[in-house]
Amino acid sequence: MSTYFITGATGAVGSALVPLLMEDPDTELRLLVRAESEAALADRLEQLFAFWEWPADDPRRKRVRALRGDAAESRFALDDAQYRMLAAELTHIIHCAASVRMNEPLEKARRSAIGSATAILELARATHAGGRLSKVEFVSTVGVAGKRPGLLPERWIDEARAFHNSYEQSKAEAEERVRAAVEQEGLPITVHRPSMVIGDSRSGRIIHFQIFYFICEFLSGRKTHGLYPDFGQVQLDVIPVDSVALAIVASSRDPGTGGRIFHLCSGPQSAPALMALRHTIREAFRAHGRAVPRAMTLPRGVFALLPRIAALLAPADRRRALSTLPIYLDYLADQQGFDNARYREWLAARGESLPAWQDYLPTVLEAYLDARRGGKP
Repeated sequence: MSTYFITGATGAVGSALVPLLMEDPDTELRLLVRAESEAALADRLEQLFAFWEWPADDPRRKRVRALRGDAAESRFALDDAQYRMLAAELTHIIHCAASVRMNEPLEKARRSAIGSATAILELARATHAGGRLSKVEFVSTVGVAGKRPGLLPERWIDEARAFHNSYEQSKAEAEERVRAAVEQEGLPITVHRPSMVIGDSRSGRIIHFQIFYFICEFLSGRKTHGLYPDFGQVQLDVIPVDSVALAIVASSRDPGTGGRIFHLCSGPQSAPALMALRHTIREAFRAHGRAVPRAMTLPRGVFALLPRIAALLAPADRRRALSTLPIYLDYLADQQGFDNARYREWLAARGESLPAWQDYLPTVLEAYLDARRGGKP
C-alpha cells in the first residue's frame, strides 16, 4: 500500500495528478486543502470530485482524505495528532502548492514558496526517520532561471541572476532549501521545473485558467486594438498539464530519479515562437466567432509606451487591460530556453515522448473558448 501526501490538489497540476494516482488500487491519498471550516473543506472536496467526474458511489472517493491546513504554515497548521499520524503513514510526498501571482510583495511570495518548502522538508525528515519514505516530488518552475541568459541546464543554479518578479525569486530561494536537503541529508527528492502549464493535450481541460490564457487574450489583439510589439524570434515554452502530471507520477514510482532535476517543458527545439502562437490563437478566436482586430506590429519601445498613453486617453476598462502589459512584456521579452534533454531521455527510456504543440494547442484553445462562450464577441 502506498500513501501519498499532496499539496496543491486544487491547482492545475495537483488536480491532474489525482486521477492518475488512483489508477493504482493500492494507493491512498491525503490532500492538504485550505478551508475556513470542516464544512467548507467537505464542499471543496466535492468540487474536486465533480471535476474528476467521480459520482457519489465511486469507490475511489474512499481512498482520498482531505486535511484542512495551510501549506505555508509550520506542520501545515495541522494539530499534533493529525501530523503524527500523517508522518507515520506516508510513503510519498508530492508538493505542487504554489501562489502563481507574479507581482506580490517579495515577503508575501517568500512566505508561500519558502514557507511551504520548509514544511515539506520537515515532513519528509519525519517520515524518512520512520523508514517509510520512498520519494518526494517537489514542483518548482523553470522561472527560477530568472533573467539568466542562455539555455538553462537541468541542474542546480549557482549563478547570480536577476528576476522578472517576486514569484521567480521566491521559488529560486525555496529551491536552495531543497538542494541542501538533497546534498547534505540525502533525502530522496526529485525537483520538477515545469514551464507554462496549459490544458490537457487530449481534452483541453484544466481546473483553472491561469497566465497562459491571459497571454492568449493579449496575443489575440483584443486587449490592444490589434497592436503588437515586435516579437522577433522569441518563444513561449508551454507544456500540457497531462504531460506534467504523468511525469511526476512516474517519477514518484521510480527511485532512480531521486536527486535529479527534470525540466518538464517543450524545450527550445519544440516550443512555439510567439509569432506562430499569435497566428494560431487569432485563428482560434475567429473560428469561435470572437472579433479579432487587424494586426499591426510596433517597435517594442513604442509599444511599451501604450500603458502611459492609455492612462491619459483610454476608457477605464481599457486602461485596466493595458496596465497589465508591462508584466507580460517583461516576461516575454527575453529569448530564454530551457534544456530538457534529461527529461526527454527519461521519457524515451519509458517509451514515451512529448506531443507537438501544433497537435494539442487547438484543443486547448477550443476548451478555453468554449468555457468563455457567452462572453462579449
